[in-house]
Amino acid sequence: MRSYIAYIVLCIAFCTSGSQAHAQQGANDTILLGGIVVGPDTFAMVYLEDFEKIGKLPRHLARKRAAQDRLRYNVYKVYPYAIVAAEVLKDVDVNLEKYKDDKKKRKEYLKKVEKELNRRFKGELEELTITQGQLLVKLINRQTGKNCYGIIRELKGGFSAVVWQSVALIFSNNLKREYDPEDRDKEIETIVTDLEANYYYKYKYQRQNALMYGKRKT
Repeated sequence: MRSYIAYIVLCIAFCTSGSQAHAQQGANDTILLGGIVVGPDTFAMVYLEDFEKIGKLPRHLARKRAAQDRLRYNVYKVYPYAIVAAEVLKDVDVNLEKYKDDKKKRKEYLKKVEKELNRRFKGELEELTITQGQLLVKLINRQTGKNCYGIIRELKGGFSAVVWQSVALIFSNNLKREYDPEDRDKEIETIVTDLEANYYYKYKYQRQNALMYGKRKT
């Protein structure tokens, strides 16, 4: 196919130039090319790069691809926050263990961490869409092994957990839902696995940076 296209293009080009192609034989403007012989004529021959034309996707496949592209975009958007949340929570758990017998210091420490995280992330998180918020809840569960309802109940108490679960349900979210990489969340897991494989050092840096929040507050 490539040779056939090249032949057609060159035939058009050289047929319009007529005999002038044979007249230009200067020492400084001669380019050596391969050639093909067609009857009494010899034509220069070059290879053009392959050109691939793909037919338009059927509508149902186009919708599926668009949905996959949106999902990938949203996962890329919220996954870094899940990384930070997991590392901060890990650091918080370690420090709370130190204050398990001192409720006052425990409360003061949690307020400091909350204040720092609000200062750094509140504006950004408020701009997330409902879909992105749902994904973030799932990915925090994936990274921490705890669902968001349990995390809130542990750090803020049962009443706060119930309140935030009620708010989440209004927006079609569920803080108690567990991440399911084998079935319900299989597509998300595929995207995250790809992210971790291709951007390992980027997320390693984010993990190290996340730990600084807890260390500054202890």
